[in-house]
Amino acid sequence: MNDDLDKRGPPDRERINVNETWEVAWWCRKFGVTEAQLRAAVKAAGVMARDVARHLGKPFP
Repeated sequence: MNDDLDKRGPPDRERINVNETWEVAWWCRKFGVTEAQLRAAVKAAGVMARDVARHLGKPFP
């Protein structure tokens, strides 16, 4: 299934897909971090956004 690039946020806001450039950019803006910081956090904490936010010390709604 192809991603719909007209959507403004990732389809699954509970997981971070670092293989999609636009999704990495979206999460970087959301957390206020660089791509390198996001990728390192995903590598350390896993793909669940809540765990990545906790690892980065950022709030997650």
